[in-house]
Amino acid sequence: MNEPLSYVTPGPDSPWTTYLAQVDRVLPYLGPLARWAETLRRPKRALIVDIPIELDNGAMAHFEGYRVQHNLSRGPGKGGVRYHPAVTLEEVMALAAWMSIKNAAVNLPYGGAKGGIRVDPKALSTKELERLTRRYTSEIGIIIGPQQDIPAPDVNTNAQVMAWMMDTYSMNVGGTVTGVVTGKPIHLGGSLGRVKATGRGVFVVGREVARRIGLPLDGARVAVQGFGNVGSAAAELFVQAGARVVAIQDHSGTIVNPAGFDFGELMPHVRAHGGVAGFAGGEAIDGEAFWDQPCEILIPAALEGQINAARANRIRARLVLEGANGPTLPVADDILAERGVLVVPDVICNAGGVTVSYFEWVQDFSSFFWTEDEINVRLEKIMVGALKTIWDTAERHKISLRTATFAVACERILMARQERGLYP
Repeated sequence: MNEPLSYVTPGPDSPWTTYLAQVDRVLPYLGPLARWAETLRRPKRALIVDIPIELDNGAMAHFEGYRVQHNLSRGPGKGGVRYHPAVTLEEVMALAAWMSIKNAAVNLPYGGAKGGIRVDPKALSTKELERLTRRYTSEIGIIIGPQQDIPAPDVNTNAQVMAWMMDTYSMNVGGTVTGVVTGKPIHLGGSLGRVKATGRGVFVVGREVARRIGLPLDGARVAVQGFGNVGSAAAELFVQAGARVVAIQDHSGTIVNPAGFDFGELMPHVRAHGGVAGFAGGEAIDGEAFWDQPCEILIPAALEGQINAARANRIRARLVLEGANGPTLPVADDILAERGVLVVPDVICNAGGVTVSYFEWVQDFSSFFWTEDEINVRLEKIMVGALKTIWDTAERHKISLRTATFAVACERILMARQERGLYP
């Protein structure tokens, strides 16, 4: 008897509810493997940890952390760690599940995992952040490792955080283990091309889909929500391909310029001020008006759940490229499909980051490192090949790209589950 999970009560628009709805839609395409589908609805392992640290002023503070391993049938867990005041177990469960789908969709030898700490990192000093990271790593050290579960950067974490995690794990096991995390600094076993890999993947997939639907990139208008590593890298590559970025929204504000932003001036402003707000080369508008901006390509690259039913009815794009994880609610998916807006789902569109993380992991094992050009060529080959398989599946079954991606990925996951069998 399949009892519901007792440790989470998802709301109607929660990430976990969204993921479960996506699984339900793929069941008709799994054939005999559908008998194993319940394994997709349950994380294999969910760890909640208390993280006590001493603040710089001598006071004690406690933070709640998580590491969830959703499915390990195809290999060790792989997924990022985010620091955010709104992190919950339910959110991390959904993100881990999407990592299972993403890794299988691009055929990487990984399962899905994710981690997080409920904290506002901007409220901590660098030393407090280091203590938080090291304690968290020690607490989850019982389930991570280069052949067990490999964390990586995510929202509000970066190469420095990964360096602290790698060092802490290494000290605890008595030897340097570079492969325990990816997204590290280059001189500590990191990979060239990793920082912009997710954004590059968004561009490569977007370019291929645009070609298939007859949308020329030269002169195409692009709107980007979220202007961190993913959104900014994808935007720059689209500009290099001849497109115009006409609207940008980030945590600091929303700006538009119908003629297209000058990235030679915009990027220095963002680096200097921490966001797009105040940029002289654009007009500031109300945040909600972002969804009304006319464009050919929309790239949601912020947090999950951004495109709801109301916003889906207002979007004026031909193509939505999901740079963020889970940015579109299922009801919005249906509305966009009815309106003829093609959505390229996160689980293929933003898989460039984990693909280059895989390259980093492989390079760490061999202690032999590739050039950035080699990285980019290998990334493009994997992304283009994965998209072709998914596109052909969508056309064969007359289904959305999201359902096709889940069909390809879930078949691979459940085939591994079936062939491995149950132990004991």
